Amino acid sequence: MTLDVRTWPATYGDESQPRMGFFTDTSICIGCKACEVACKEWNQIPMSMKGFTGNSYDNTVALGASTWRHVAFVEQRVPAGIEDGSSLVHAAQRADAIDGGVQTYQEGDGLRWLMASDVCKHCTDAACLEVCPTGALFRTEYGTVVVQEDVCNGCGYCVPACPFGVLDQREEDGRVWKCTLCYDRLKDGLEPACAKACPTDSIQFGELTDLRARAEQRLHQLKQSGQQNAQLYLADDSDGIGGAGAFFLLLDDPEVYGLPPDPVDTRRDLSSIWAAAGAAAAALGLGLAAAVFGGRR
Repeated sequence: MTLDVRTWPATYGDESQPRMGFFTDTSICIGCKACEVACKEWNQIPMSMKGFTGNSYDNTVALGASTWRHVAFVEQRVPAGIEDGSSLVHAAQRADAIDGGVQTYQEGDGLRWLMASDVCKHCTDAACLEVCPTGALFRTEYGTVVVQEDVCNGCGYCVPACPFGVLDQREEDGRVWKCTLCYDRLKDGLEPACAKACPTDSIQFGELTDLRARAEQRLHQLKQSGQQNAQLYLADDSDGIGGAGAFFLLLDDPEVYGLPPDPVDTRRDLSSIWAAAGAAAAALGLGLAAAVFGGRR
């Protein structure tokens, strides 16, 4: 797998910067929500607490116009040993993982917490940006995707265009709001607020080339420690969105975390759809013409 880390010279010329982003290592997320709080404080985002769902300790539920960072809580029942139905091999692997310290935060006897701080993915092929009719969404010199709230007209075209359901409109004014990867802080040479506040370094910020190498090393470490389901998510520029500026190391399949397993740029098939529609219209026209003129004989 390779990650597209190109700069954006066509737009910014000499001012273009290396592509920046997030690597979120969910294996060391403790669910403290410091990232959510820091994001809200720095960006002055309104309160969005929805109350406990009854399914977990999560009280913000999902990303939205007033929730730019969301920490997901997932509880899993897992066999802890051979008495619980686990094979000897799996029991041994879990024992090795415990000895290696990789279960400290998230796994106990027969139960494990999967916690992950979700955020806008800042896609390489960003459908939201392409469908925006006003230019409110734009690509920064760091390769991130940002909304200009003063330009947004509230049309909402970008909302269904996002394959992750990240974008949302505020009820008060209809405008779209989302993570900016702290664009204002980047321009001042500062780390985004969420990454700065993360106490375990689960959210790591930097150049994607460096983050990519770091993620591969961490994935290898987890695999060696028995976490065979560990995988990188959105770290491949051959996927349906051309790779992302915010990618993740997951301990289970993406669906477990509420993430789409195979996200696709929603504009990808538009040309073939229009071509098929045109061909159908042409065939219908020919059929009607044949029926009209053929019936006159």
